[in-house]
Amino acid sequence: MTDQIIEQQRTLAGVRFHHVGKLYHFDYSAYPSVKVGDYVIVETARGRQMGQVVSFTQPGEESRDYKPIMRPATPRDLTLRQYWELRQDEALEKCVEIARRLGSFREVKFIAAHYNYDGSMLTFLFTAEDKINTNRLLSELSGIYSSTQVEMRQIGPRDVAKLLGGFGACGETRCCSTFLTDFSPISIKMAKMQGISLNPSEITGMCGRLRCCLVYEYEQYVEARKVLPKRNKRVGTPHGEGKVLDVHPLLDAVTVLVEETRHFLKREELIPIEEWEALQNKAKDPCTRHGDGPCECGMKPGTTPQDD
Repeated sequence: MTDQIIEQQRTLAGVRFHHVGKLYHFDYSAYPSVKVGDYVIVETARGRQMGQVVSFTQPGEESRDYKPIMRPATPRDLTLRQYWELRQDEALEKCVEIARRLGSFREVKFIAAHYNYDGSMLTFLFTAEDKINTNRLLSELSGIYSSTQVEMRQIGPRDVAKLLGGFGACGETRCCSTFLTDFSPISIKMAKMQGISLNPSEITGMCGRLRCCLVYEYEQYVEARKVLPKRNKRVGTPHGEGKVLDVHPLLDAVTVLVEETRHFLKREELIPIEEWEALQNKAKDPCTRHGDGPCECGMKPGTTPQDD
């Protein structure tokens, strides 16, 4: 019974069109037997596509219509996809050849050619610093691939790195080619917050843009710094008053200079300087009520700290 209820709640299927791509949701109620790992045919803004089901979920609270899954992919569909994938390199070479002949695409780098699963659409991906007019090239390619809808799509440096793959500066396979499905906004502020050198070679990825990994621990650093004193702040410590030399957010600690000695101290060992000074002043002042009645420091009248 519980399994049936869960099955009824799973109304949307998460479909991915590329190995490391965004997740799009479709209504699969017409095909309730669809499972994770199955290939399905769906209608998208860019035509009919084949994707793989990777998850199931419930719709959000917002009112939105989801396109339905058209049908599960057949063995013929999978064979067709493999056939057209084998022809993509040939199409890319033809595109480069025509662009070179036209002579107005010297600043353009053609990255890939993608057929959809049945060969009805062919997309050429390219990158360039400025916006490029591809009308002439598109016209010639459409004449050659007359039975196919041809389109040109300009992509950014991060998308290029994602498609080409390879290794990052850390020695591991690039994050964008392994698990990143979306590119988050990244700023220099993130590197500063984490105390990373602003040397371009330290913060720039292979794509020439700020490294995606700068965002991974940023939120943790922000939260940790909220409860730690800033650099050069005066703080009270078990060793006396000192100045914060360095902050270690992920260790929940700071390095404090007391006189000529450095101390590595956890947050709970620090005393805010205002509270420290108040305690110092209170220690110097005599008890205002001692000897005249119940003492606010807890001693009995007529006794001394030594007697207690």
